[in-house]
Amino acid sequence: VQLQASGGGLVQTGGSASLSCTASVSGRAFSRLSVGWFRQAPGKDREFVAGLRWGGSNVYYPYHEDSVKGRFTVSRDNAKNTVSLQMNNLKPEDTGVYSCAADTVEAWVFGIGMPEIWGQGTLVTVSS
Repeated sequence: VQLQASGGGLVQTGGSASLSCTASVSGRAFSRLSVGWFRQAPGKDREFVAGLRWGGSNVYYPYHEDSVKGRFTVSRDNAKNTVSLQMNNLKPEDTGVYSCAADTVEAWVFGIGMPEIWGQGTLVTVSS
């Protein structure tokens, strides 16, 4: 499985941006993947942003903090093998390299472990 991300770029504070990630698998195989997004800010560790369990529609966010909850959401289109990240009310601290991820294992969506499949990162820069 390969993941190809698109989107990102320069956005003003308070603006919105959308990222998309397409998987190179059959539709049925994609539907069986838990999918989501991570980000890495300059000088910081990579962190989980949000994700979806396979077969589920509830969006999971990092359990320990709410920095993106209410502003970011993840969605998937199994017919198109895509997972998207919609980001609203962007802040300068949202700046970073965003990567999509997937795995048949779902534990990472709950904050346990990490996914095995990664897309290339795409840079989102939020100007103040």
